[in-house]
Amino acid sequence: MILDGKLDASVQAAAAALQAGQLLGLPTETVYGLAADSDNDAAVAQIFAAKGRPASHPLIVHVADSAAITRYAKEVPLFAQQLIDAFWPGPLTLILPRLPHAAKASTGGQDSVGLRCPSHPVAHAVLQACQGLNPPVWGVSAPSANKFGRVSPTTAAHVASEFGDALLVLDGSACEVGIESTIVDCTRGVPVLLRPGAITRDDIERACGLRPLSKEELPAHTPRASGTLLAHYAPNAKVRLMEYKQLQAGLDILGADARNLAVYHRSPLSTASRNITLRLMPGEPQAAARELFGMLREFDQLGVQLIWIESPPDTPEWEGVRDRLTRAAAAA
Repeated sequence: MILDGKLDASVQAAAAALQAGQLLGLPTETVYGLAADSDNDAAVAQIFAAKGRPASHPLIVHVADSAAITRYAKEVPLFAQQLIDAFWPGPLTLILPRLPHAAKASTGGQDSVGLRCPSHPVAHAVLQACQGLNPPVWGVSAPSANKFGRVSPTTAAHVASEFGDALLVLDGSACEVGIESTIVDCTRGVPVLLRPGAITRDDIERACGLRPLSKEELPAHTPRASGTLLAHYAPNAKVRLMEYKQLQAGLDILGADARNLAVYHRSPLSTASRNITLRLMPGEPQAAARELFGMLREFDQLGVQLIWIESPPDTPEWEGVRDRLTRAAAAA
């Protein structure tokens, strides 16, 4: 069932469902999440079961404000606090040392917890309503509302197509960001970028004065985090990342008989086939991120078997899009 997330009654119904241990399709500015009360182990277990997600793959806990951090994290380093001040609410997840009693089922057995304060008005309203319940729900675990490893949802209809009418889904319109949050590990004395997103390395450095390391630069004791498996975000069709010259050469070789192929490209292309689906990728990384998952879902709906995608520029502002496409291609 899809409820209009703009209605106060829908927000209250959503909060009550979470308090009762039910799952909820929750809009955020990044992607739609499959949400449950972080402190209800049985409810969190339903997330893993519904997604087919390994229990060792941790979930991100969403909170209404920075004050809720004290219920989950035992310490917040100075640079982490600077990132909170700069980017919360927003598409940034921080990995922090976990309090022993907090969100055990969501953290994959680790002594750290990923926390985020979403900026989407519907998500924010639900989280605030949850705090006002008796007993309150202080945090909501919400991985992307899709089957594990598949394309993330950016509309309420995407969520309904994954889980059917049995799931309560709040409709918050299409997601503004379109890819999952940036994840920064704050447990090892310096910021370590575990997953790129809309908030870039340059943004992080400007906010806290420290250039984030890559997890390859500090591999020891790297926490497991959402969306960091080699193969992830994959449509049903096989994805191949290609440079422009490879794309055009491939189309030339296939010729007029080419079919069952979609091409997502930035540079001008030509083809003799009328049976190929061509879609132009936006030239701005923010716009490309916003439509990326929706485009992959559209290609699947068209029934293509192959998706050729022109590789995005290897620059910091495109890192989030490149990351998602690289993982989608790795599932081929």
